[in-house]
Amino acid sequence: MRRAQGRILRIVLIILMLLLVLGIGLRYGTKQYLINETFQTLESHGRVLAELAAAYEAEGTMTNMQFIINLDLAAEFSGCDVLLCDATGNVMLCSDSPTGCYHQRYYLSPEYVQRIVENDGDSSVCTLPNLYEGTRQVSAVPVYSAEARLVGILLISTPISQALQATTRISNFYLIAIIVIMLLTCGLTIYVSRQSGSPLRDLAKTARAFGHGDLNARVHLEGKYPDEVQDLALAFNNMASSLQKSEYSRQEFVANVSHELKTPMTTIGGYIDGILDGTIPENKQRHYMQIVSDETKRLSRLVRSMLDISQLQGEGGIPEEKLSQFDIEECAGQMLITFEQKIMKKDICVEVEMPEYPVYTVANRDYISQVIYNLLDNAVKFCPNGGNLWLTVQEGDNKVYVSIANEGATIPPEELSLLFDRFHKIDKSRTRNSDGWGLGLYIVKTIIGLHGENISVTSLDGKTEFTFTLPLAN
Repeated sequence: MRRAQGRILRIVLIILMLLLVLGIGLRYGTKQYLINETFQTLESHGRVLAELAAAYEAEGTMTNMQFIINLDLAAEFSGCDVLLCDATGNVMLCSDSPTGCYHQRYYLSPEYVQRIVENDGDSSVCTLPNLYEGTRQVSAVPVYSAEARLVGILLISTPISQALQATTRISNFYLIAIIVIMLLTCGLTIYVSRQSGSPLRDLAKTARAFGHGDLNARVHLEGKYPDEVQDLALAFNNMASSLQKSEYSRQEFVANVSHELKTPMTTIGGYIDGILDGTIPENKQRHYMQIVSDETKRLSRLVRSMLDISQLQGEGGIPEEKLSQFDIEECAGQMLITFEQKIMKKDICVEVEMPEYPVYTVANRDYISQVIYNLLDNAVKFCPNGGNLWLTVQEGDNKVYVSIANEGATIPPEELSLLFDRFHKIDKSRTRNSDGWGLGLYIVKTIIGLHGENISVTSLDGKTEFTFTLPLAN
């Protein structure tokens, strides 16, 4: 958080420096603008007074009292100082005291007079020794008679300090405004950064707690947080929930595998030890070796099922090159034939209902064969002796519906939603005589899900039915 505030303060300082540079430029530009405006005003007033002087000179009254009064009023109105010199630069009249002042003893330099005449006037920032103190803005205008004869020079001037004072006032106002704005900006920036940083600190704290093993750690959303931060917190909470669920599933998976392996491994080890140390008589060793063989095969099926699950979960979907078009009726019929001996042994009555024409689907035939095999295996296993088993294939809404049902005990409603969970069994004892590992239906649901299809189960009045869908390719 401090690093963020430091970056913000550095940005503020950079902006301050840019504003100061802008202020310096503004000061210089304002100064030049005021000087130029003053020169234009001085020259304009000077031209008017020069024409007035020329008019009075034509009447031979350039130094009479009426002109002197007009000159004094013009100087008073414009706030400037006015000097009227003769053609050689000697001061004749002064607005300070038209009737006579110390300025009238002085004269302009010949070089200055010549420059005024040659340029038909002159505007400059300069000093007028013996006339005024300090630097002034001076506009000089030649006065010509009607015969275009130089009869005088009119100087109108004002101290440069007036323009500088205005520039200073503007600069001071700008500087004060910059300081106030920057202070407010810094304060507001720090406040906003702290307010926006508070939920980020909470998020970081929660993330650290979650990383240290507290899987229940969550960010508590509050309405005062910005929408972007709330979206981030919500995404974090969803991620944390997903990871928590995955971790619980992993722990449950390890616990279930350990539990499932414990009993057969203990049985195998006990019987082998009994044979080796002579506890089991020789005439019974074959019987117990058969039990060991059966348990070993069960463990092999468990490992194979685990590998199948790992492969299916790693795929994330069925690639296009692994899909093919095939007759689902033929596939289901072949799988049913593999259970012929078990069906005959239990005297099960099988009813098959399929269309009289081929029904094609697009899927992975090996995976779908495994789905039908697992469902038929469960149906045969839980169907009582002399019971009924149904295999149905139907079409509808661009889908193929495959149903496998069997008579048997009704599954409680609270168990139906758990049938597809990994290692779930209705028989909770899970002894070595419990056939299966509770992975078959989990594999079935995983395969159907990878195809983007659905599977459902119902159990009513002693009939349990599984139905899954596939895309229709006819």
